[in-house]
Order: sequence, then structure tokens, then C-alpha cells
Amino acid sequence: MTGKTRLEKNMVVLVLSLLALATAICAEARDIVDMKGRRVSVPARIGKVYCASPPTSNLLYALDPSLLAGWNYPLKDEDKLFMNRKALSLPVIGGWFGQGQSANLETLMKVSPDLILMSQWKVGDTSATAEKVLKRLHKPMVYIKVFELADYPSTCLFLGRLLERNKRAEELAKYANQALEEVKRVIGSIPASKKVGVYYAEGTDGLSIECGRSFHAELINLAGGRNVHLCSLKDSPDHDMEKVTMEQVLLYNPEVMIVRDRVFYRKVFSDARWKNIRAVRGGRVYLTPKAPFGWFDRPPSFMRLLGLKWLTSLLYPDRYRIDMVKETKCFYRLFLQVDLSDDQIKKIMNL
Repeated sequence: MTGKTRLEKNMVVLVLSLLALATAICAEARDIVDMKGRRVSVPARIGKVYCASPPTSNLLYALDPSLLAGWNYPLKDEDKLFMNRKALSLPVIGGWFGQGQSANLETLMKVSPDLILMSQWKVGDTSATAEKVLKRLHKPMVYIKVFELADYPSTCLFLGRLLERNKRAEELAKYANQALEEVKRVIGSIPASKKVGVYYAEGTDGLSIECGRSFHAELINLAGGRNVHLCSLKDSPDHDMEKVTMEQVLLYNPEVMIVRDRVFYRKVFSDARWKNIRAVRGGRVYLTPKAPFGWFDRPPSFMRLLGLKWLTSLLYPDRYRIDMVKETKCFYRLFLQVDLSDDQIKKIMNL
């Protein structure tokens, strides 16, 4: 065999090898359309996912903790009691949420996720800022919807298909659908004039509050309540909170108060400034459950499905009779895969 013939043969082998490699690479990728309508090429097998915001991380954790590449913020000790042990050792990568928050790119590069999950903010362009930075990683970015509770059934199913967790996703989506429909039936016949006025107290003084249309206070409307504070949404989803005066709260005179801060909750009943508020006089002031993720807000997560039932039962106990202890046990077993004792439930629900 001449040198030229050998060279030609070697070239043929090389070309065939390259074609085989290209075919294998193509076979290892698939095209999907994400929830923003973008066509994205993703790996056929996805083992590790970075989520750019807490609502997305939390939902992925519920779907399958083993897929989570890291956390957006450090977990609290009280939250760790209800979480998967392996997930506790994951690195804190950071993310795009709140004011001035971003990810640690060095940590993210070391983790080297197969996929980045993004969430489209309803207001503002936080995701666009994150996308500019994350493009440096050259990893596929897929958008999902996690801010409005009504999106959760379809988002669960989408993630199930994307991450090959269909059965698990269908279970979560089924619960989400049933919870939304169940509460909708309960509150559907309540006229606007009969809806319970709700004040969502934030901060250690209770004088920070969310706009009526903010997704941070979405549960109030979904549970058939009436957010007493109406204002225009700002240009960023994290700027919906406003300060009000005690005089304004007295004018609102809400029937129910939902409280986020434990410090304020502990003093509200003994504080002379609040004693004339109808909710305080009637003992209808409730601290939102938070472990391991908030039932009501900040960050808004899948836990709001349980929070929706909790809040509806507080606003309309005569209309919505539900055993919240039993429901909480079932929910934590399904979404968090943990069995709660009665004492743990009492602690979570501030009973």
C-alpha cells in the first residue's frame, strides 16, 4: 500500500470518526420550547441544575432534590430539620433576587450545571440582567413560570417532561390543581362587599405592606380576601413593599392581619397603638408559617399551595372547614417527602 493510499484511508477513517462523534453529540441533545416560548437545545440527560432564583430552586427541590446544583441563600437551622440530608451540603451559589443580589460565578463554574433554570419576573427585567451574566457559562437556559400560583400545575408538568420526572411531576401538578379549584369553589359565591379586609404586616414595626396586586400578597386575593392597601406596582417586583403610617392602618381597620415578622407578632397584642385595630381586638392576627419555605411569601414558593388552604380557612372558617393539621402532614409527605410529628406541625403552624 502506497503512502498516498494510506493517507487517503486514514482521512476516510478520520472523517467517519468525526461524523460518528457529531452524530453522538446530536443524539445527546434535544430541542425543547421553554415557558417563555424560546427554542432551546438541552442535554438528553440532565443531572445537575442551577436555578437563578429561590422560587425556582424550591420547586426543583420538591420535584427532585438530587437535581439541585446549589442554593440561592444559606438555609436556616430550623429549616434544615425538614429537608433532605444530602441537599443540606450543597453550596450556596447565590442568584438574582432581592436588591443587588447575584450569583458567585466562581462557585457556579466549579459546580458546572447541565442546565440553568430561569424565571420570568412579572414586573421589571431582573431575568435579563441575570441572563447577560450567565451566558458566560455557555450552558442552556430554560425559562419557567413560578411567580403566580395558577402557573404551578403547568410548570410542574413542564419540568417533569424536561427533567424526565413525569410521574413525580404529575403528582405535584394534581395537588396544585385540586388546591386551586377547591378554594375557588369555596370563595366563588362571596360578593365583593362581603370579602374580609386583610392587612399584610411586614417588618418589625408592622408598618411595611405589599401593594394589592403584588405577587408577594397574591394569596390574599386567591383566598377570597381583600387587600386593604391598594397602590401602583413599581418597576421591580422587589419594590412593591411600601411604608404606611399608624394613622393609615387605623383608617384601614382590617378584620384580619397576616404577619410575617415574629418580633412584631410577639408584641402586637400588647402594643397600645394596635389595640384598637379590629383584627387585634378580635384575636385574628396570624403569623405566617415558614419552615422550610414560606407558606405565604418571600420567597413565594410551591408552599403557597398549602398556604392558600391555611389562609382561606382563617378568613372563612364557616365556609371552608378543613383539618389543617392533617392537610399539613399530607402536604409535607408529598412535596417534601418528610413525615411530621404533631409537635413539629404545631411548631411550624405557630399553634
